[in-house]
Amino acid sequence: MNTKVLTTLEYDKIKQQVAQYLVTPAGKKLLANLYPSSNYQQVQLDLNRTQDAADILRLKGGIPLPKLADVHLQLKRLKINAALNGKELAEIAKVLRSAAEVKSFFSQLAIEEVNLHSLNALANQLQVFPQLTKQLLRSLEEDGHLSDDASVKLAAIRRSMSQLRLQLRSQLNALIRGKSAKYLTEPVITIRDDRYVIPVKQEYRGHFGGVVHDQSASGQTLFVEPAAALDLNNRLRQRQANEREEIQRILTALSASLAPYVKEIAANAALLGEFDFANAKAKYAQQLKATYPRLSVDNQVYLRQAWHPLLNEKKVVRNDIMLGQDYQTMVITGPNTGGKTITLKTLGLIQLMGQSGLFIPAFEDSQIGVFKEIFADIGDEQSIEQNLSTFSAHLTNIVEILNNCDQSSLVLLDELGAGTDPQEGAALAVAILDALAALGSYVVATTHYPELKAYGYERLSTINASMEFDSQTLQPTYRLLIGIPGQSNAFAISQRLGLSAEIIAAARQLTSNQSQDLNQMIQDLVRKRQQAEEERARLAKYLTEGQELHHDLQVAFNKFEKQKAHLLEQAKLHANQIIDQASQRSDELISELRQMKLNANASVKEDQLITAKTKMNELHQPLLSKNRVLRKVKLNQQLKPGDDVLVKPYDQQGTLLEKTGKHEWEVQLGSLKMKIAEGNLEKIKIKPEKVRIRSSFKSSSQVHVSPVLDLRGQRYETAMTMVDRYLDSALLAGYASVTIIHGKGTGALREGIRQYLQTNRRVKSFGFAPANAGGDGATIVELK
Repeated sequence: MNTKVLTTLEYDKIKQQVAQYLVTPAGKKLLANLYPSSNYQQVQLDLNRTQDAADILRLKGGIPLPKLADVHLQLKRLKINAALNGKELAEIAKVLRSAAEVKSFFSQLAIEEVNLHSLNALANQLQVFPQLTKQLLRSLEEDGHLSDDASVKLAAIRRSMSQLRLQLRSQLNALIRGKSAKYLTEPVITIRDDRYVIPVKQEYRGHFGGVVHDQSASGQTLFVEPAAALDLNNRLRQRQANEREEIQRILTALSASLAPYVKEIAANAALLGEFDFANAKAKYAQQLKATYPRLSVDNQVYLRQAWHPLLNEKKVVRNDIMLGQDYQTMVITGPNTGGKTITLKTLGLIQLMGQSGLFIPAFEDSQIGVFKEIFADIGDEQSIEQNLSTFSAHLTNIVEILNNCDQSSLVLLDELGAGTDPQEGAALAVAILDALAALGSYVVATTHYPELKAYGYERLSTINASMEFDSQTLQPTYRLLIGIPGQSNAFAISQRLGLSAEIIAAARQLTSNQSQDLNQMIQDLVRKRQQAEEERARLAKYLTEGQELHHDLQVAFNKFEKQKAHLLEQAKLHANQIIDQASQRSDELISELRQMKLNANASVKEDQLITAKTKMNELHQPLLSKNRVLRKVKLNQQLKPGDDVLVKPYDQQGTLLEKTGKHEWEVQLGSLKMKIAEGNLEKIKIKPEKVRIRSSFKSSSQVHVSPVLDLRGQRYETAMTMVDRYLDSALLAGYASVTIIHGKGTGALREGIRQYLQTNRRVKSFGFAPANAGGDGATIVELK
């Protein structure tokens, strides 16, 4: 595409705004070489990459790219087997690490099923070298300094150097802070020629012996390396030499390890530039509030509420611009400073941006063409040196345009035919527009000539347009009115500015009736258009709201239907599982109870019956029903203080007092208060006349709980559980005291029971049984 139009439309200013978001040399190079493309597939690819980057910016905050250095020269040196320094190697390591991070980032996007058009294909081209990258990052810090982890030998050398420095400082500190301090200019340790020295007064230069390495400007201070420090300084210098040798060896080895992968590293750097460039375009689009443009194969342009990207987005007036569908030529008329030139530049610059793969400053669903060439004759290009007047300059440009444009060209002409005799200029403008139309070019032209107002009505594929002007405020509105030619506002403006009515009336008589009728027609068209625009805006608002409501309802209905089907299926599966589990468990419990009954020699203990009863109760599951019924049942089953409940483990009725935990309640059972888990409570209704306090447990034999609990032969954990349950049963049975037989044995069970009884609030007191009743092999418990 010709470079002149890029200058005329200030294309480079757009590139400058994108440049602020770039962080890689390769990305900056891509921007420097950015030009609009006339290849449809290339433009689509570039826009898709920008779209991918914009989606990533919105979802993830952008592609993770650090600021990278240009490694082009380093790679050229690696090609000839040169050894790089630490900083150069660190810059290459950063490129390798960035490539690995970007590839991993896109792999994660694929796992998350983020839909992308083309950037994921670029990410697949990145080549990663995990071991080599890890080695470089372990050996080098970001500034290129070799870390101690670079090699075992280097770490040992640096530890030795650190110890020697400590010894040197300790030795020299003894000199500068001891009796010898009076021989010093000041008590400090400094370095000269990489050796530790102290500042000695000139007159005491021989006091410490050693070597003088430097002196002050006045000559009154000598920097002396004391004889006592010579050996340590020599050893330190030797370690420093060893360090330099080891560093050079490591750098050479690292360079050699990179040399076989020069081509791949260069490719990675170029690919990272592509990601950086896409990232920058997306960030610029976000800052500009630009949108993705659709491409038209047949160059139909439709820009919705477009604005010039270099103007303040908050103050600029947006316009709809259409070209190519019903007409290929648009003639814009109107007064100066009304916005005609800005409209031309807006159309041209938006086309250049879109054909460069950039988002455009227009509302969504805008459409651009892909023109082979864009020509622009805008502004005053008169030249004294070339002896060109304004008219000559314009005509020179137009001649060049006519010689190069075709049916794939967009031509923008400002003040067509200006700078010469009005009658001749108007005729020439009509002839030029006809010539461009014959070539099939897409044309937008501005003019002052009233003769061109009729042009749009007389020519096929041509339309008039104008920039709106408010005759009341005498100010342009900068709104583009397509289909309406511009009207002369001279009389209205003159009257508003105070010109006498007689002069204005005389001027009207001098104008032709045809001209006045034309102006009247234009005013009527403007008024009707405004009314139509207001009605269209109102109906569009209602339509948008109706479409959004319909869409939301449809989405909600579809979601409801899917959830309904899914929940019903899940409920059926869950119900079947519950039935199967309950049936299996009930069979097991019945079998256990039958076995207990058949075993005549073994007595069935009360806690066993309570446990079996609890397990049977746990098999009960709430029935599935319709949503409304479920909500009602759930509401009725919510527990609150004062409710009557069934304590399922004990099959006792009680009253809720208060909630003591997230899933625990304090329950009044007769005269007893107990803390019960919420899962063991069932809300019930008791008729007042039938309320009674149950004071005993049900058992299979309908007998009272025994006042004696025999734990002999039981394991410790089982015995402690039995004691806890037994005391609950004894309290409900109304016993004042009970006896627990635990035996003597090792004393562990006896001690455990005593500790438990000490912490139980329901126990009033306890002690060993009398000697004739078991002694310390049994404990008598007094209950509250």
